[in-house]
Amino acid sequence: MIQPQIPAEILQRIERCGVVAVLVIDDVKHAVPLAESLLAGGIDVMELTLRTPAAIDALRAIRRDVPDMLAGIGTILTPEQVGQVRDNGGAFGVAPGTNRRVVEAARAAGLPFVPGIATPSDLETALELGCSQVKFFPAEPCGGLEYLRSMAAPYAHLGVRFIPLGGLKLENMGTYLVDPLVLAVGGSWLAPRKLVQAQDWPAIREFAAAACSQVSQLRK
Repeated sequence: MIQPQIPAEILQRIERCGVVAVLVIDDVKHAVPLAESLLAGGIDVMELTLRTPAAIDALRAIRRDVPDMLAGIGTILTPEQVGQVRDNGGAFGVAPGTNRRVVEAARAAGLPFVPGIATPSDLETALELGCSQVKFFPAEPCGGLEYLRSMAAPYAHLGVRFIPLGGLKLENMGTYLVDPLVLAVGGSWLAPRKLVQAQDWPAIREFAAAACSQVSQLRK
């Protein structure tokens, strides 16, 4: 059994939420109403991706104005970005792959970190670096839950938990959430970029509420 790199209170929060909202924000002014809409729908964990220059400023705005939201940063690709996320109060960091330098920088910085994996070799690298919670990406294109179960089987005794992302949506997330391998799922469908840009907060709130309702039914 490998000791978790992520504090127990954060793990419990992610598991209880069940769906981590994965977001691309182009304009900082959208950050707070977006977080408030997700929270109103019952989703209180979000990952802001470093795919736009607005991500770090959006993180600061959410931490200041929506303190009940657990806000982390995704698409961390360099050690320098690890420091930027830590210095701006990110609750956790996520990457699409497993880069040894990035994982080691996160550990040195004290930033709870979830690397991405897609193969047994990726998973063994993550485990060697002390990561027992990993992102399974891209989940559906890789073969979905059937592939994940097969890949994870030789490592079951190590207590690995997965956060699948990629091709998941309301219609298929339930098949993942009932499996004990799955800590939570990543949900980019909760707040599509076009809806955020259109500032359609009621629609985003409805998507969040529908996901939250399904989590509650599946994890009673």
